[in-house]
Amino acid sequence: MPEIARFYGIIIRIFTETGERHHVPHVHAYYQGDVAIFGINPVQLLAGDLPRRQRRFVVAWMELYQDELMDNWNLALNRQPIHKVPPLQKA
Repeated sequence: MPEIARFYGIIIRIFTETGERHHVPHVHAYYQGDVAIFGINPVQLLAGDLPRRQRRFVVAWMELYQDELMDNWNLALNRQPIHKVPPLQKA
């Protein structure tokens, strides 16, 4: 599962299954032992959970980079190389 970003201990990956298409564009977020799946458009928690603070970081990051995430989703579906997305940084 290709990693597209890492920030504040959170790892973001895009996952596509060989031979199958996902119905909803999404990313997987990992933080310590927790895993959550977030839809890209709209940005929303689809499954799993993260601690509240990390969940808010992921949502904020996804809102900033929604277009890049959709571009990566489409690349992954077409088995093209995906691009790293800048991490969330302190303002």
